[in-house]
Amino acid sequence: MHSPSQRAFALVGPGRAGTTIATALAARGLRCVAVAGRSADAASTVAVAARLGARAVDVTGVGHVDATAGGAGGDTELVIVATPDAEIAGTAAALVPVVAPGTLVVHLSGACTLAELDKLAAARPDVLVGSLHPLQSLPSVEVGLERLPGSWCAVAGPAGVERLALSLGMRPFRVADDQRVAYHAAATIASNHLVALLGQAARVAADAGVPAEAFLPLVRATLDNVELLGPEAALTGPVARGDADTVARHLGALPADEQRAYRALAAEALRLTGRGDSSDPAALALLLQADGRDEGGAR
Repeated sequence: MHSPSQRAFALVGPGRAGTTIATALAARGLRCVAVAGRSADAASTVAVAARLGARAVDVTGVGHVDATAGGAGGDTELVIVATPDAEIAGTAAALVPVVAPGTLVVHLSGACTLAELDKLAAARPDVLVGSLHPLQSLPSVEVGLERLPGSWCAVAGPAGVERLALSLGMRPFRVADDQRVAYHAAATIASNHLVALLGQAARVAADAGVPAEAFLPLVRATLDNVELLGPEAALTGPVARGDADTVARHLGALPADEQRAYRALAAEALRLTGRGDSSDPAALALLLQADGRDEGGAR
């Protein structure tokens, strides 16, 4: 294969993640020559292709650099598959007749293994397959470009995938196939569930007449504490102190539809302390007992 600065690549799936990775690769000297979406004339496909100075194509057009379109001719050496998970296998099958020998095809899914690329790997043993999942939130391309360097990422496949991650300033690690979904579940808990939890905090704060942004320094300090000390040592508050009375007062002050989540997370906090129900039975009973008010009753 050519040196990284000479490599031509194509993107299949012009969403946020794929466009962020493609833009980062282009900034490091790789040349995006084709962007494929649901159709060659889809608005998102055309827009991302224009952004990257590439051709807007369908999947069958990603395998060759078009010298008449400003390229040097030759073959695309890297294909980034950034489609929804359910479309990866179909995309891989569509790539069978079009990619050149030696091409590295990489999907960006967190939950999927390389099995999604089996049709391509079986039909084209001369093609390399891998995956690279950025363990990072990419709400926009601009923010994503700032966040990629220093972020961790799950990789699979040949050493070239790790080199690709390192070229983006990322920190690659490998996950066993049978643990891939568990890994992705952990990522969902760490990101999406945290957002849902902070949404609850914002609702409860609003009921108390306090702006949600007042809690953000506390949230950031808590994350710093977890990074510095680990979750167990970073835990503070009434559950960590074994203060069942304060927990009871919290439950009494919360609207009925907010109590279930509070109980569930307080129970997890008690679990984190390692005390268990044998040494703190009253607190655990209070946290877990359903009293009928958290079943969708009136506020």
